[in-house]
Amino acid sequence: MVDKAMIEFELKKLLAIEFNCNADDFDRKENIIVVPKEHPGRRIYTPKKAFFSMATIGKNTVINAHEEIHEWLADWSKGKEGIWLFEHNNLMELEEELSKYGQRLWQSHHMFLPKARMEEVDVPFDMQWFEQGDIQTLYGREEFPNALCDCFKPERPDVLAVGAMHKGQIVGLAGCSADTKLFWQIGIDVLPDWRGKGIASTLVKLLKNEVLRRGAIPFYGTSLSNIGSWKVALGSGFYPMWVEIETMG
Repeated sequence: MVDKAMIEFELKKLLAIEFNCNADDFDRKENIIVVPKEHPGRRIYTPKKAFFSMATIGKNTVINAHEEIHEWLADWSKGKEGIWLFEHNNLMELEEELSKYGQRLWQSHHMFLPKARMEEVDVPFDMQWFEQGDIQTLYGREEFPNALCDCFKPERPDVLAVGAMHKGQIVGLAGCSADTKLFWQIGIDVLPDWRGKGIASTLVKLLKNEVLRRGAIPFYGTSLSNIGSWKVALGSGFYPMWVEIETMG
């Protein structure tokens, strides 16, 4: 039986793979600084491991960075609680230092895990499920940039989607990509004229339930200021679990 503790443990295992550290490093009091290494089983969003990245689950922060910058990072993070390293004033200092290496910070990612239970879902609209083979027909449609990748990506393939339908047309779509074998990321798009009707939360709940039923762990991510997306996550049975940020060279 899947439960919250198991899901959170699996997340720490995944983050440990990606940050080249131990799973329990994310529960420590002190901040951890390690060197990047590309381990199998990580999520792959860019061809190369970032020059710098860091993540917190609300305790310390684990920093993964090129060894050239370790001395500066140790001084920068010394005496600071890990959660506050993501505050704007600290990120400004970090950005200035990273610029010396031709690097810049990308956006912070605020990430959610599911409450480990199936939810009853009242569906007040027609819906349609799309398996992986069906999704191929949806690529190239600009109205679903968050629900689906822009094309088939073998490193994180879109594997399942569910659409809200009106007169045979998709007015909302929730999709998920298998970012790892176990962790499937959910994204959602609703056409502008159909927003504010509860479609997004309903579709995400449906997809979350189905991913759990298939033995995978659904997760959801958004940005700090995307309040609408936060509301969808919180209203669909997800809770905030970790924050991460990395550089773009």
